[in-house]
Amino acid sequence: MKKWGFRSGLNVEYFDNNKLEGIAKRTRVDDNIDFVWWNKAPFDDLNPEEFSICWRGVLVPPVTGEYAIGGEAFTGYKLSVDGKEVTQGRDQHHARKRYEYVQFEAGKPYEIEVEYVQDKTEYAHVKILWDVPNPNLKQEAIDLARNSDLVILCMGLSPLLEGEEMKVNVEGFAGGDRLDIKLPAVQTELMKEIQKLGKPTVLVLLNGSALAFNWEAENIPAILEAWYPGQSGGTAIADVIFGDYNPAGRLPVTFYKDVNQIPAFDNYDMQGKTYRYFEGKPLYEFGYGLSYTTFQYKLRTVPESVKNGEDISVSVDVTNTGNMDGDEVVQLYVSLPDSKLQKPIRALQGFKRVHLKKGETQTVKFTLKPHQIAARNKENIPVVETGKVQVSIGSKQPDAVSLATGNVVEVFIETEGDNYFINE
Repeated sequence: MKKWGFRSGLNVEYFDNNKLEGIAKRTRVDDNIDFVWWNKAPFDDLNPEEFSICWRGVLVPPVTGEYAIGGEAFTGYKLSVDGKEVTQGRDQHHARKRYEYVQFEAGKPYEIEVEYVQDKTEYAHVKILWDVPNPNLKQEAIDLARNSDLVILCMGLSPLLEGEEMKVNVEGFAGGDRLDIKLPAVQTELMKEIQKLGKPTVLVLLNGSALAFNWEAENIPAILEAWYPGQSGGTAIADVIFGDYNPAGRLPVTFYKDVNQIPAFDNYDMQGKTYRYFEGKPLYEFGYGLSYTTFQYKLRTVPESVKNGEDISVSVDVTNTGNMDGDEVVQLYVSLPDSKLQKPIRALQGFKRVHLKKGETQTVKFTLKPHQIAARNKENIPVVETGKVQVSIGSKQPDAVSLATGNVVEVFIETEGDNYFINE
């Protein structure tokens, strides 16, 4: 910020109302706009539920270029440059960052004004943010990778991009909704350049929704899905990468290869969506996850047939066949291949996480209740039909690959008697 008066900063007026009206209760110079007051006011003589602030000063950009400039506030703010409003925001749920791109010239002074209104909330805070353009970021990253023994790429999406009712001016997004499910093109372009260096590379994905990263899945040897990991996420990620913790996470959603594999967002029919109704080949399926060790499954007990209305009890022996202790997530899926009623392709009906030392075997038991093997008739009543029930137990969903490798056990059960209606 340019010097304003006798010191650097912004002239600021604090008003004891939420309309910037009357004579300011207090005045001073603030070095920056980055405040969190929670349920208090900036001063004891201001009403903590209703106050307003106006900052005025001069911004002198250090370099010429297109700057991202904006702010974040819980109740309401407005940012103006040379008398023209650049961005503003007001939200009753939580603070959101909003920004616009503005062309600035190096050394030229720009008058800046920020208004903030506090209106009956318990979380008073305001921040003004700006980013200096740097056309050499890509080359800096490549040079850093070239001089490194190991490259860890933290890529993905920001919470500033994906969400509800957000003002996002980025390709592939509309108001926080996804128009595409690929990684941002600039990230894949950078990874392709770094991959040419031949360095050992780990990709850490930080995101809140499923992504299509087809090139990365084929070309980067180690990929860790970290989602939005929180305060201690860095420590947890490092523990996994350096082998201090053996991961055992499983995907809670399907990762598709392309947005065109699934119906439009405003189509609320479930056909073609989620692991239960998706018939294509995903990039990574619901329930997928790897470990630093390996596991082998052997069916232990299963009845050849049961009567309608009876439970189905099954068990499987799981052995840690690798060289490290680790957790395994044993998953049980049910399919109804012969049913003509409403049904999913498959449905997860049970899972258990077990810890196995290397070489150890444990028996894992499941009990399927009648409603877990039921289809739905036209009246949407669950019905257990006479016929085959396919039960698959393993470390992932049943598919041709997993069946061929023996990681999934399939059992066919014949139910006997008339159809069994379940009273919900």
